Amino acid sequence: MKNVYDILMERGFIEQATHEEEIRELLGRESVTFYIGFDPTADSMHVGHFLQMVAMAHMQRAGHRPIVLLGGGTTMVGDPSGKTDMRKMLTQEQIQHNADKFKIQFSRLIDFEDDRAIMVNNADWLLKLNYVSFLRDIGRHFSINRMLSAECYKERLETGLTFLEFNYMIMQSYDFLQLYNKYGCKMQMGGNDQWSNIIGGVELIRRVKGAPAYGLTYTLLTTSEGKKMGKTESGAIWLDPEKTSPYDFYQYWRNVDDRDVEKCLALLTFLPMEEVRRLGALQGSEINKAKEVLAFEITRTVHGEEEAEKAQAAARALFSSGSDLQSAPTTEIPKAEIQNGINILDLLIKVGLTASRGEGRRLVQQGGLYIKEDRVDNIDLVVTGQDFSDGALMLRKGKKVYHLVKLI
Repeated sequence: MKNVYDILMERGFIEQATHEEEIRELLGRESVTFYIGFDPTADSMHVGHFLQMVAMAHMQRAGHRPIVLLGGGTTMVGDPSGKTDMRKMLTQEQIQHNADKFKIQFSRLIDFEDDRAIMVNNADWLLKLNYVSFLRDIGRHFSINRMLSAECYKERLETGLTFLEFNYMIMQSYDFLQLYNKYGCKMQMGGNDQWSNIIGGVELIRRVKGAPAYGLTYTLLTTSEGKKMGKTESGAIWLDPEKTSPYDFYQYWRNVDDRDVEKCLALLTFLPMEEVRRLGALQGSEINKAKEVLAFEITRTVHGEEEAEKAQAAARALFSSGSDLQSAPTTEIPKAEIQNGINILDLLIKVGLTASRGEGRRLVQQGGLYIKEDRVDNIDLVVTGQDFSDGALMLRKGKKVYHLVKLI
């Protein structure tokens, strides 16, 4: 059986490893308990988290045991990695609500039956710590000089790093030690921006326990231009269907840049690499076939087969005649609300195509809004019931963003 380290390397996941040869040998020799931490700063995970979830699934399929660590405690501090400002402070109730949402989304990829995976919350131990005892037992193992040289702190030192955030590395390292003691966890994994924090945990275990521990980071999900993937004009691409509809989720992947198709297939689907390379090598208009496969596979993993099929059918329908558009993103509006008509800018806000009247005004003035196939060039346009065909009206933003408005 192929070593999972080689699988992850071939698919483009691995960015850095604390002990490359030792890790590869370990993963080929025994079932390894490992963990990835997820701070529930929002009520849904996004596509950046999804890459970590796929990596975790590859590990589990190869016989290793994942620990999903929900950061109920660390979220109260906030990770400064990659941030120019301090994170928004959340209450314990908000954090717990978000963590509960995360659990539902993880079940799509990770099997928690019969202890094959574990989900724990670091609030269980971090919120009970005695501060002075923690400093004496754990803090003494950390060098301030070395911490300040870490990438996760360097940028923030220029804009202002709070003492609260400065504790984050020590807390995350302590998480690793706790999981080592409780579950025999030998390895921490995470995004490449977590390298400094992961090294902190590896070194803490080696000092406190005199035992080997390992760290592995994955590439961040970026476009061929180096920008973070998973962002649109309207915001992040979420895994929660209430925040990003399965159709919009599907369309995001259907419209990725040609240069990113093969990388996304390798990182975000479970297709064999032979098929990934075949699809990635398609040229010209043929690459659209690969994009359809990419969009369908990811949507099926996150939202299930039925939702993926509905999203695919709706996407295809928008570019062909006589097809069913019922699966397109839809907003229902009571007839009474447009009895006297509704301004087009207000309608755009109502259905979520724009966030403000200013944004809607720019969209119209730049020629980017269509009703059916007719371009809208009047910001004072009033939409009435007469504009609806059989109680439905199709709006189009730009070339590819469609939204169906229905009267009820």
